[in-house]
Amino acid sequence: MINTQGSRFGDGPASLEQRGAWCWFTVLGIALILLGAIASANLFITTVAATFYVGVVMLAAGTFQIIHAFGVKKWARFAFWLLSGLLYLAAAVAMFLDPLFAATLLTLFLAVSLGLSGALRLFIALTTRTPSGWGWMTISAVASIAAALVIALGWPVNSIWVLGLILSIDLLFQGVALLLIGLSLRSATFGPRASGWR
Repeated sequence: MINTQGSRFGDGPASLEQRGAWCWFTVLGIALILLGAIASANLFITTVAATFYVGVVMLAAGTFQIIHAFGVKKWARFAFWLLSGLLYLAAAVAMFLDPLFAATLLTLFLAVSLGLSGALRLFIALTTRTPSGWGWMTISAVASIAAALVIALGWPVNSIWVLGLILSIDLLFQGVALLLIGLSLRSATFGPRASGWR
């Protein structure tokens, strides 16, 4: 008699999708961890790459806004969307021509954003003090403010590595998270014995 208890996701055996899902999560997680490690080896190059990435995003956004402008019939809205798209394109071109200067501005913007975000969350945490969670919000707010101060005090010298460091950490954290999800799916799909990789 055939055993159909092979999967915890249902009464039937693990499907091909379930068997493949954990593998994809695991492979992607390992790939991101490796990319994060490589990126952390040279933060200057990673910072330039991050700046180019932002430039590509702004270039795409500007192009779509210009295309959208020609779909708007009213002149006022057309002018607004066209001007917005042209500004995005100009910013993208500036980033491509001088990525180090762009990285300097992005680092300053990051420090200001972290400081304002942390101050706002700290204000909310201290004024509301909900029964649960306000302590963690306070800790996260103080951490954001501290990070903003560290970045601001080292600016503009630290502009050549801050963005690269943040990108490296983001890749590592994403990779670890996806790897853990993949291993969890493997265990759920194949049972407790899967944790031993047998």
